Amino acid sequence: MWRRLWLLLRLAVVAAVAFAVVGGWAWFERSYIYPYDYRSYIETSAAQQHTDPFLVAAVIKNESKFRSDAASDGGAVGLMQLMPQTAAWIAGRLGEQFTEDYLYDPAMNIRYGVWYLAELEKEFRGNEILALAAYNAGRGNVRDWMERYRWTDTFDEIDAIPYPETRLYVRAVLEDRAQYKRLYEE
Repeated sequence: MWRRLWLLLRLAVVAAVAFAVVGGWAWFERSYIYPYDYRSYIETSAAQQHTDPFLVAAVIKNESKFRSDAASDGGAVGLMQLMPQTAAWIAGRLGEQFTEDYLYDPAMNIRYGVWYLAELEKEFRGNEILALAAYNAGRGNVRDWMERYRWTDTFDEIDAIPYPETRLYVRAVLEDRAQYKRLYEE
């Protein structure tokens, strides 16, 4: 019995040392909880649109879990879960041709999604809560809420968002952005 216990103790020590050598908990978080796939696409598009790349990564994590082939029951497609109509509108604003196949291309999906997120940030005067709520529930709904509840551009009460799904989404994206910043800011 003591021999088996001693062997288990040695294995535990070796496992702990190996875990520390590969980067420990931070490595685990980067690899499994907060991946940063498509980082170059995210950072390039975010820089072009003057948007926080960590916010973009958090949006992608919450929208598609970094799956470029993701499709929602509602018709949203790709990494940033863009609706085809929205993507066609974005392409038109950018003076580009558009086909729905573009939404499965990580570079295009990220470029269009970041452009749209930046557009929402401008529309809501830099208010990330309102921009994220609009990304999730639609800009028309957020405008209606602003009018109905007399919200201003300084709105900061996530709990006041009337849609539970949108409340949870905004909170999750902002929390994940903080984690991305902690893990990847250099």
